[in-house]
Formats: sequence, structure tokens, C-alpha cells
Amino acid sequence: MAIDSSRTMVMMSRQHGDRWSAFGEHAGIREISSLLTPGELKRFEILREFDDEFLRGISADITVATWNPGAVIFEAGTYLDLAFFVVQGDVTMMLAPANAAAKPIFTATVQPRTAAPPRAKARPEGSIVFLAAADFNLASGDALRLGEGELFGEISAMNGWPQSVTARTATVCTLLQIRVPALRKIRNKSKSLKKRLDEAYRSRTLRQHLTSTPLLDGCAPDVIEQLAARVEFVSCEPGDVVATEGDAVQHLILVRSGSLKLSQALGSGQIAVAYVAKGGTVGESELLSGDDGVWNVTATSVGYSELLRIPKAGVLDVMRGHKELEQRLWAVATVRLKDISSRRNNLARADLLEFTLAKGLTQANSVLVIDLDACTRCDDCVRGCASTHGGTPRFVREGEVYNGFMVTRSCYHCQDPTCLVGCPTGAIARLNVGDTVAIDADICIGCGACAENCPYDAIIMHDLEINWGPDALPKQLRGQPREQASKCDLCYTAPQGPACVSSCPHGAAYRVAGAEQFDLLLQSKRRGAVAR
Repeated sequence: MAIDSSRTMVMMSRQHGDRWSAFGEHAGIREISSLLTPGELKRFEILREFDDEFLRGISADITVATWNPGAVIFEAGTYLDLAFFVVQGDVTMMLAPANAAAKPIFTATVQPRTAAPPRAKARPEGSIVFLAAADFNLASGDALRLGEGELFGEISAMNGWPQSVTARTATVCTLLQIRVPALRKIRNKSKSLKKRLDEAYRSRTLRQHLTSTPLLDGCAPDVIEQLAARVEFVSCEPGDVVATEGDAVQHLILVRSGSLKLSQALGSGQIAVAYVAKGGTVGESELLSGDDGVWNVTATSVGYSELLRIPKAGVLDVMRGHKELEQRLWAVATVRLKDISSRRNNLARADLLEFTLAKGLTQANSVLVIDLDACTRCDDCVRGCASTHGGTPRFVREGEVYNGFMVTRSCYHCQDPTCLVGCPTGAIARLNVGDTVAIDADICIGCGACAENCPYDAIIMHDLEINWGPDALPKQLRGQPREQASKCDLCYTAPQGPACVSSCPHGAAYRVAGAEQFDLLLQSKRRGAVAR
């Protein structure tokens, strides 16, 4: 199964989306597989139960790699779309310190930055330090050793969270590396694997995640324990309906990844009245309505979502012994009901919610929008951006228009930044959790993975009009045209903030923190028009 040709390895990397396939000794990998046949895949216990047709359908998302001892597979804080099954050998998991940033992101705000982003250590000119081979202080946390038959990395990969541990090979290891699309299909088809994944999540992570959610943050440990014991796990495909308006409510639903659209009947159709992002809950007011409580909304999964369900009887039982939980439920329910009432009484806001869901604004931490009524198309915003970034603008002044505002093709600095998945060098990274996503040009190799992963077309690949030198690493880069990815970094080192906003002479450019602030901006403009 060994692959020696650099050209073949690059092709394999693109085919499988495996972030190490192209980097040979720099990743600590001895061998990596080519496209595996169903017969070859059935050699592995985790895949033995599936038929040939199913295995052919997932084979492009599975590789088998043999790793050298002491290789770092991933670090705490890394975003990956891979799970790892240990076929042979041992892997050491270094648990992150309690104050580490690699935690589920249930709320995110854009924070001003004054310091430069972290840089890689000094390295020979023309060489690249790959994330999988970066140094890590293994003495900084407790260790857990995993052996044959263990699965790891799947919780963060499935939920779009940064890894909370660093994984290093303790011996020569053979790992089955499964990308999320294949992992979802395997889990949905195999009840035994789904049970295994759910049990791993329950034992490793569930209590920490419950404690991190806004509803339960600060709750007494015994409340968390009692709720955790009652949790059921649900996985949703895009468009799956998880609650139907008018049906009896049976559960409190907590979104651990993805998001839900809440809609209500209006006339012969439906209108969007709210959305629930990860960390949010659905069913508070219905549970508090007593035995006759029914769903007052229909809840639909916007994309792939992972949900926690707690049966109604279990929630009420815990609530009877802990009045604090009832108070928290009422507080969330009150805000939700006011929001729903506002959208029903103002159908323009319901239409706006549909737009923001479709365009991804509910994922955004910072969106550049332009008031087209005030904009004169002078392009000072673009020139200001370019002058701040060495002559290269980081956004394009075009995009979707809603009620006179253009939502530009500029990075959203998403709460779940899929652009981070698969970057081989760690050149694109979140500077702080919930903060700016930026690219370190010094270690970007121009592979284009981030641009391909961005669903909003906000990352631009630039031809630097030079070739990689004869000493470039990895070797397959040598003599090849050199490209570089660029994107908005919110001008985080500039005291005046984003140049796109500060350079506009007409006050037409705004940065808004997602859908809610965009809604407030529209309302403000409407009020201004009425006043005039």
C-alpha cells in the first residue's frame, strides 16, 4: 500500500482530502494507502459488516496510514474533518489544561486585537513547518493511552469543534483515517457503531459540553449529572424535521452542533420565526406549559446537526428539585417567545431570517455590509484594504443585496470555520476562539484547501508570479508556480479597526456581528428614513 511518487501523493491528497498525504517524512507517515477496494476495507473490524456497494461509495474518504513513533497527529485547537481508528500500535492523548482555548464554541464575539498572530519558530528559508509535525510540550497536561480498536478525533470532527487534546504516536502505528462524510454514512448504517460513538461522547465529553452551554452554564454539578444521565443522541441530515408544530412535546432539545430553523404556520404556508445555533435549546416554553404542552414551532435542521434530547419527564423531575433550572428555562423561553411574536407581527423580519439563514449570516462573527444608497462606488474601501495589506485587497466589493444593503464577499470569521479544516501547515487559524480567522502568509503553501472549503467564496488565491525554489519543502513544491491564499483579517493590528469601514468617506460600510446586528442595522435605517 506504500506510495513513493510525490506526484501520486499530491493526487491522493486531493482525492482523499487527507491533510498529510502529500508531505511524506514531514508528516511522520511511513506509508499511506491508495484507493482501497471493498475487500481491503473489510480487513478492518470497524468496516467488516458493510457490503461491497456501500464500501465502494465511501472508499474515497478513507485512507490507511502507518505513522512513525513520536509523530504529532494533531494538536489541541486543530480543526479536522477526520476520525482515527487504531488498527495497530498506541497513541498518546495529551489532555489540554483546563484553561485551554480548544473548547466547544457556543457563543462567539469579535474582540479587538493589538498583538500580531502567533508565528512559527525560525526555520530554513524555503521550508514549511507542517502542523502535524509542530513541537508540543507534552508535559503540560495529563496523558491517556489508546490502543488497538480505539477510535479518536470523531467527537470534534463530527461537531465542528477544535480538538481538545494533542494526539502523538507512542509506537509505530497503523491508523484507519476516516473523513466526516464517510463517518456519517457509517454511523447512520451501523447501529453498533452509532452506539459506540455515542458512548464515547457520553463518557469523554458530554458533561463538559452541557456545562458549556448558555442555558446550563454555572448550574450545580448534580443538575448536570442528572440531566446527563437522561440524555439521548440524535443526528440530523439537512432538512430533517425534529419537532412539528401542534404535536405533543416529548423532549427538551439542545443543539450540540449545526443549527435549527424554527417556523410557524401562517395562512397556507410557513414563515421562519427563529433559529437556534449550537449551544441553544428548543422546547423550554412547551415543557413549562404542563401536561398539555404542544410544540408551537416546527424545528428543521439547517445542515448536518447533532442534537441532545432530554425527555420531558426527566427535565421536569430534575426541575422539581432545582428551582434554578426552572428559572433558567423561563428566562430563555421569554426571550424566544418575544422574538417569535416580533417576527409574526413584522413579516419583513421573518423574510430577513430566511435570507440570513440562506446566506450563512447566522454563522458569522463579522460581516462587511455596504449601504448602497450611501455608497458612491468610489472603491475607497477596497483601496484602504489594499493599502493596509501590502497592495493586495482582502475582499471583493460584490455580493447579495437585501433591502439596499450589499453583503460583500468578505470573510465572515465564522463560528464554525470550515476553512480551517485540512490546512497542512496551520497557516490559517483562529487567533482566539470566537475571534479573527487569519492566514499567516509566511507558512501558506497555496494548496487552496481553505478556499475550496469556504462556503462563502471569501478566500482569494493569488498567483505570486514566481516558482518555488530548488530547496523548498515539501519536495513536490520545487519548481512549481507559487500561490498564496488571502482573506480579510479584520485589520486586527490596526488601531482604527477594519480599513474597509474607516476608509469609506460616506459612512456606507459597516461591520455587523451576524444576523442580529444586520437586523438592527436595517431597523435603524428604516427609522432614519421615517424621521427624514
